[in-house]
Amino acid sequence: KLSINAFDYNCHLDLIKLLRQEGELVKLRRARQKMSELFPLTEEIWLDWLKDEIKMASESSEREKVYELFERAVKDYICPEIWLEYAQYSIGGIGQEGGVERVRAVFERALTAVGLHVTKGTALWEAYREFENAILETAQVGGPTSATTTPAGSRSSQLEKIHTLFRRQLGIPLLDMEASYAEYEEWSEDPIPETIIKNYKKALQQLEKYKPYEEALLSAETPKLAEYQAYIDFEMKAGDPARIQLIYERALAENCLVPDLWARYNQYLDRQLKVKELVLSAHDRAVRNCPWTVGLWIRYLLAMERHSVDHSTVSEVFEKALNAGFIQATDYVEIWQAYLDYLRRRVDFTQDSSKELEELRSAFARAVEYLKQEVEERFSESGDPSCTIMQNWARVEARLCNNMQKARELWDNIMTKGNAKYANMWLEYYNLERAHGDTQHCRKALHRAVQCTSDYPEHVCEVLLTLERIEGTLEDWDAAVQKTENRLARVNEQRAKAAEKEAALAKLEEEKAEQRKQSRAEKKASKKAKKNRPGDKRKAEDDDEGEWGQEEEEQPSKRHRGDGDVLPAEEEMEVETGLFGRSAPEKPDHPPNPKEKASTSRKDIPKVLHDSSKDNVTVFVSNLSYSMAEPQLKLRGLFEGCGEVAEVRPVFSNKGTFRGYCYVEFKEEKSALQALGLDRKVVEGRPMFVSPCIDKNKNPDFKCSDNSTTLEKHKLFISGLPFSCTKEELEDVCKAHGNVKDIRLVTNRAGRKPKGLAYVEYENEAQASQAVLKLDGLSIKEHVIKVAISNPPLRRQPDKADAGRAAPFAAPRQLYGARGKGRTQLSMMPRALQRQNQPVAKAENGMVQNSPAASSEPPEEPRKMSNADFARMLLKE
Repeated sequence: KLSINAFDYNCHLDLIKLLRQEGELVKLRRARQKMSELFPLTEEIWLDWLKDEIKMASESSEREKVYELFERAVKDYICPEIWLEYAQYSIGGIGQEGGVERVRAVFERALTAVGLHVTKGTALWEAYREFENAILETAQVGGPTSATTTPAGSRSSQLEKIHTLFRRQLGIPLLDMEASYAEYEEWSEDPIPETIIKNYKKALQQLEKYKPYEEALLSAETPKLAEYQAYIDFEMKAGDPARIQLIYERALAENCLVPDLWARYNQYLDRQLKVKELVLSAHDRAVRNCPWTVGLWIRYLLAMERHSVDHSTVSEVFEKALNAGFIQATDYVEIWQAYLDYLRRRVDFTQDSSKELEELRSAFARAVEYLKQEVEERFSESGDPSCTIMQNWARVEARLCNNMQKARELWDNIMTKGNAKYANMWLEYYNLERAHGDTQHCRKALHRAVQCTSDYPEHVCEVLLTLERIEGTLEDWDAAVQKTENRLARVNEQRAKAAEKEAALAKLEEEKAEQRKQSRAEKKASKKAKKNRPGDKRKAEDDDEGEWGQEEEEQPSKRHRGDGDVLPAEEEMEVETGLFGRSAPEKPDHPPNPKEKASTSRKDIPKVLHDSSKDNVTVFVSNLSYSMAEPQLKLRGLFEGCGEVAEVRPVFSNKGTFRGYCYVEFKEEKSALQALGLDRKVVEGRPMFVSPCIDKNKNPDFKCSDNSTTLEKHKLFISGLPFSCTKEELEDVCKAHGNVKDIRLVTNRAGRKPKGLAYVEYENEAQASQAVLKLDGLSIKEHVIKVAISNPPLRRQPDKADAGRAAPFAAPRQLYGARGKGRTQLSMMPRALQRQNQPVAKAENGMVQNSPAASSEPPEEPRKMSNADFARMLLKE
């Protein structure tokens, strides 16, 4: 698998685990090395690797390799455990030349990195003191210097080192610092100085301020972003750079895949600390963790230029950025622009020619070719439709190189790429010619603009006349006036025709709407007349086999309220008044036939209103199968395990069909609470939804279903599946990229027909992010699927006037990426919908549906179409 895709993070982990189990140490080392070159390694992976290498390191040369490995480990993340392991391992080399100083250097670096860690810093301070105490035990008063003694070899100097460590530690707010103070009191032969006591008490007061933030982190669930952000804001107000850096590093160790957190950290380092090694290290780690985020790469390039990094290194980082796998075509335009800006700033334009200038021109040409070949092939769009890179190139040639000939060639190329119809593009070219060219070329450009512009031709006509009024001859003025008048006359004629056509279409729509309204009224009258005829029986129609074009009977998945308003099944609970039993149809105007009344007595059960005073002992059950036989008995048997059931009230339609939901009333409130645990239990092949019985008039924000309407980083949304794809088949595909907790195939309301959509839930967001990278664009049974992080749109809460109407398109969702070379993290909405901001009315069954925003009338019933209607529709299209 890794030979096919070297950026498969989970596959690296699996390979390392297997090699470690088999004891293949050489192959294990090579596998870890390859993974560390591509990804930052977590604390657990580093500790396992280091422990394995420590076991094998016996000679001094091998110990040096372990030291190098520790140096790499401490650069990925700030981990107190790794620093402690590093310090303890260095103690093992104390017998070598300079061993003591090396150990002290490691401890000092560790204290600088994590010595301020409120909860884990104490362990490092104690380990450092234990090391110095061990040296004290071997130090002889006035004795000779040995490998294990201090350079001075004096007991007094060693005692002073330990005193200094105690005093440094007691001035820092750390957990259990009271115990450290007590230990110092016991250890010291002299009384503790007053200044040390004062610093200790001050640190204790600071510790009380930190405790709420530490407790919040301890009790919060991953990813703890809100808690960390509050902690960061607190430290930013305090203004201690070392503590700000530490809390950022702690947050990033647990949220290494959050680009915004890296961006804020790097911005702080760039603007406040400005330490070259620290800044560049943070930027490098940011792009290794989130390579799909173009903004992090751009900040990295700027930071390297800011700190005067070698040009070869900057170019190497830029090449890595091109191979990072950005999520959209415009990202490649942004990274190219950033790199070209860097190259432009290197050029000395006072010289006619230079190596840097040629490199800049070569980079411009390569950028244009790259966007045309690589980006368009992958995204089916260039990402730069207005040719901003070519425009910048033309500006550089015209303004900085005084090469208008090259600038004109570039603008000709820009106009041939579909931009000639836009007035702003022509005016941009005109302004460049006006500033750096000549009047003749300005006139030529404006004449072409008048001829080609289709969006705002009046603008370019006005600019042309202004030019001729100031600089042109009489012949130039006459030619300009004639051209502009002719052009505007054609434009006005075209606009008038378009307006007439639009008016005709609007009138046709009005006529069709009136016809549909009349047809609907006739059908209502006909239906009412049929109901009033004694002896007629009501026919049960299958909702899947109704005659095309005919008005269908009311479906179980919908219920009517008022005149024409149709509510979806999810919203039935908030308006349900209790059709508990099969109710009779509407009463006819004349008295019913006695025989007919007897035959329909089963349906004459009166409507039973739900008693809201019993909400605390009642649960609402929905998403049941409409074909469930004897729902009272079935559901009573399901819920009796939760407590004594007082009543099961299924809801039926006027036709007597089960509507898929019911109320279950218990004797005790604790039974109702226990029944909520049966939510999502599969009953007859469908997940049963069990919700509290809530009055939505009093609680409008309550949702019957627990389907999330916010970003779910651990869950994927898959579209484009073949309808024949089963849950087991999809699970076989998905489980290769992580542990699948649940799969839900989306079907129609009856649960019979699949929609080609699915939700796949993984154990954590890292597995879900990795699965997006691998599954997006995969072919399943010759269907190419699209995969994205689940981010359902917020459901619009309809008011009374809008109830039953279609909701508008949801706003585009924000995306979060995954670790690795993510070609994906594609937008969750198809690009065609991204470009289309407003829904367009579509012709369906020959009828043009009015958008909800365009009409205040409820949707009309479709009418039956004749062959002539079909012919008119096709000829019109």
